[in-house]
Parts: sequence; structure tokens; C-alpha cells
Amino acid sequence: MNNTTWYNLENPETLDTPALVVYPERVQHNIDLLIGMIDDISRLRPHVKTHKNIAVTQLLQNAGITKFKCATIAEAEMLALSNAPDVLLAYQPVGAKIQRFLSLIEQYPNTQFSCLVDSLAVGQAIASATTHQPIRVYIDLNVGMNRTGIMPEKAEILFQNLQKLSGIQVKGFHVYDGNIRDLALDSRKKACDQAFAPVEQLVYRLAQQGFSNLVIVAGGTPTFPIHAQRKDVECSPGTFVFWDKGYEMAFPEQPFLPAALVLTKVISLPEATKICLDLGHKSVAAENELSKRVHFLNTPNLPFVGQSEEHLVLDVPQGHSYQIGDIFYGLPIHICPTVALYEKAFTAQQQQITPTEWKIVARDRKINT
Repeated sequence: MNNTTWYNLENPETLDTPALVVYPERVQHNIDLLIGMIDDISRLRPHVKTHKNIAVTQLLQNAGITKFKCATIAEAEMLALSNAPDVLLAYQPVGAKIQRFLSLIEQYPNTQFSCLVDSLAVGQAIASATTHQPIRVYIDLNVGMNRTGIMPEKAEILFQNLQKLSGIQVKGFHVYDGNIRDLALDSRKKACDQAFAPVEQLVYRLAQQGFSNLVIVAGGTPTFPIHAQRKDVECSPGTFVFWDKGYEMAFPEQPFLPAALVLTKVISLPEATKICLDLGHKSVAAENELSKRVHFLNTPNLPFVGQSEEHLVLDVPQGHSYQIGDIFYGLPIHICPTVALYEKAFTAQQQQITPTEWKIVARDRKINT
């Protein structure tokens, strides 16, 4: 499956580029590989921020995965539309998001929703807003990401105060350590274990007080192999379904296959040593420096000159043979925000674009709720 020309399509001219193309057989391979990397499938709670669509969610459920994690209300609703049984909104709802979250719970009673809190004030706001069953929450712990969450040493008091609120039910803790990205697995494990130690101490102290069934949802893709070895910890990788060039280079111990590409074509030959593709900021994630946004599988060594909203200019040798209409197969450095730039993904099987399209429904901030 991992041959060097797996991406080649016999009918790329049928696409209006730039286009997002997904290879479902490779997606299925990655799902199967993930399941084989953990002892118990019930410990998997994959993040859907990468794929944002119902088709992949159904593939995950068909494989036996029942728990999911997401970052937006739209992603949570996409999961509910997919009949996902258990959905964690890995975000602390504030203001209007609280009511949107409660509306989701009412609208989709067959899905068990939960969310994050790291503040007593937000916990009180959620508790006072609900008029039905207690809302399930996880306390968000800051173990070094320094983005959201409360420090583990301060979380015991927050836990005790949240326990007093009748409108919420504390299910456990959320531990995202996305700051740990050491290239060497040994170094990554050492940093991960060090960051996780205060969490283990917190859970131990609470167990001594009678709270022994708390759930820990931990990690993302970089630390997945490490948390997968911890018994009773739920793991939340997301990028594995499509993979990308960034993670392929950074984490070779995780042999997932690239399963989504951006197809672009040459639209102009402005100079003798330059070509222009229709792949601008609006078509591939642009948070990295210019040379680290996309890797072209069929032309990997052309220097990038400049990029704007709809154009990408490359340097080419004098006397090159590139022509207007030539197709470039681009593997994004960061696939997650790239997917969000597309309304739909085309699917490819047996080197053919198929009639099946996957709508990226959760790219929007709102679906219905």
C-alpha cells in the first residue's frame, strides 16, 4: 500500500483544483493500525478536528470506536449526526457557547456529551443554566501547554468546589500535552512522564478521599504511544486518520500512512524559471514559513518563491518541461487546518477519482445548533 506512486491518479483532469483528495483505503489502514497500538479499544477517544466529517466518523465507529473528542460545537454536532455515543467537547464553553452546548444535549439525547472546565465561575454558570440532568464535565489540567487549564496542584480545590454544584457531574480530568514534541521518542517519553506525574498524584489524593472512578483523557498524537502504555487512560490522537508531512518527519515511530492530499495544477509560466500553481493561502495551511507548508510528492525539490491568496510561485530550472495544466500532488505539512479550508473532499480508489465525495460539515462554526 505504501508504494512510491500510490498517489497517482489516472483522471486528475476531472477535478477543479485546488482540491482535497482522500484515499479511503489508507484511512482504513490508519484506523486499524491505531487500534493495534493499544491494549483496549475502549481507551481510544480520537479527536475529530482533523477530518471533520461524517464518513470518517462512521469508519471509526465501524471499527468499534465509541468515544470521541472535538474542539467546536459544530464538530460535536457532526458527531451527534453520526450517532456517536460519547462526545467530549475539549473546550470550556463560555457565554453563548454554554447555551449552544446545552441545546446540543437537548437536541441529541442519544449522544452523551461532556465538556471541559478550568474555572469555578464557568462551572457555576453551566450548573445554573441546565434545567435537566447534571452536565458531565472534565477538569482541564495545564501540564505545560500554557494555553488553557488549571495547574494540577490547584485542581483539588476546584474539584471539591465543583462537586458541590448540583447541576454538573465531574467525570475526570483532561490532560493535553501538545507542547511535548521532542523528535526522539525516549526524550518525549521522559518529558511526558514528568508532566503526567502531578496528574497521577492528584488522582491518588482524590482516590484517598473516595473518588476512585475518575477518567483521565490524555495526550494527542505526539504522546499517544506513551499514554497508550498507561492503564485506564483514554488517548486522543487525531491526525492519524490522514497523517501529514510534519508528523511523518517528526514521529517516525508511528507508521501511519499519508491519506489526504491537496491537488494543484500549473496555471501560468510567468518567467523562464518560474511556474505558478493555484495553491494559495486559502488552499493549504499557511501558519508555517513558506517552504514548510506543503511537500510535493511528484516534484519534491522545487524552491518556493512566494505565495498569496490564490497563487504559489516556484523556481524551476532553465529549460524545464513543465506545462500549464500539469498536476502537482501536495502533502500538507499540517493537514488539520488544511482540511478546514475545503467544503468537501474527493475520494480516490484504485488510482481513480470516485463519485463519492465527503462533505467537511464541521469546517463551519455552526451546523444547526
